[in-house]
Amino acid sequence: MDLPGLTLDAHHHFWRYTAEEYGWIDDSMAAIRRDFLPADLEREILAAGIDAVVSVQARQSVEETRWLLDLAQSHPFIRGIVGWAPLSEPDGPRLLAEWCDRHPKLRGVRHVLQGEADDRYMLREDFNRGIRSLRPLGLAYDILIFARHLPHACAFVDRHPGQIFILDHIGKPEIRTGALEPWRTQLRELARRPHVYCKVSGLVTEAEPGRWTEAQLERYFAPVLEAFGPRRIMFGSDWPVCLPQCDYARWAQLVRRWCRQLSAPEQQRIFGGTAAEAYGL
Repeated sequence: MDLPGLTLDAHHHFWRYTAEEYGWIDDSMAAIRRDFLPADLEREILAAGIDAVVSVQARQSVEETRWLLDLAQSHPFIRGIVGWAPLSEPDGPRLLAEWCDRHPKLRGVRHVLQGEADDRYMLREDFNRGIRSLRPLGLAYDILIFARHLPHACAFVDRHPGQIFILDHIGKPEIRTGALEPWRTQLRELARRPHVYCKVSGLVTEAEPGRWTEAQLERYFAPVLEAFGPRRIMFGSDWPVCLPQCDYARWAQLVRRWCRQLSAPEQQRIFGGTAAEAYGL
């Protein structure tokens, strides 16, 4: 469903930083080695003209998902949570059902597929058994992968034709090298599945640090718009991961500029309606 006039950031993170739990934050990202909490984000979204957010897991732990659900309960601008659950384990579906009963803001689940040593992890039967538990609970699934995983992603989503999937960070193309193929062709193939949506987020983190340009990134937005169309694209900031490369307001301004070619209803889809529909907000 659309939420008329409401602007949404469909992808960001919160954390209380520790080096042990966030080892993926390397020296190039030292600026985000600190806590990022709701009060920090609320200042950013107000300045950027964003009304509400969907908060996404950053650690693969049950404890973090519970913490995010608690934050959402006490902060109205957090409209939805994409958490983590042990989908490959027998207890995963029961845990999700328990959360859904208590927390209506749980709207999706994510696993860090890009971090698995096995590129075909998403095709494992135990993982897909967990995915089959999502649709009856009304939960979407966020796909976090690198561009090389896109062919596997097509096979993965084909196993679940009624399940809503959302591709994070436009599938992480190789922006640093300037390569468009085979990402562009494979993205178009994934977009042929009408139950798959796409987040325009995370582009700056795939670009050359300190050397990216708006024109360079727009080369990757154009194929996404062509493949998915405004009705299946949603804006995401990837805050605070974006901060070493781009502040919140600047990223929002870039995406708004790219969308000026579109009609007002189409822009509203990208900045609110699509996320509301995909996550059932």
